[in-house]
Amino acid sequence: MNIQPLLEALNIQEDAARALADDLRTQIGKLQTRLREAETHLEHLAITRKTVTGLTDLLPAGPPDLPEHPDYPRILAVFNDTTGPLRAKDVCESLDHELLPKNIEGTRAKLKRLVKLGILTEADTGIFTRKQ
Repeated sequence: MNIQPLLEALNIQEDAARALADDLRTQIGKLQTRLREAETHLEHLAITRKTVTGLTDLLPAGPPDLPEHPDYPRILAVFNDTTGPLRAKDVCESLDHELLPKNIEGTRAKLKRLVKLGILTEADTGIFTRKQ
């Protein structure tokens, strides 16, 4: 019995397995490099998040979102154009609303909502000013 063809077939399979192992080691090396880069990037992002979070107390607060009603920006424009305190009736006049009780009370409610949002202050009952 001639075992030479069997040994040659084993050599071919052994060479193929060795080539596959070498290829996989190369891929593993590249993946380990990419993994180290990804982990470093994650560390940098965590440091950045910690830094930004620590600075948020130092940043001035942005203006709160206004309720979705066209009168709110107009009301703020009225307060920007005046230097003194205003009553709901004064704001109604500036907005060209009829001076009806329902309009004045609606405007007063909007002014009080702006006080709750921290945009206006109520200096005295019914007297509103822009928050400084």
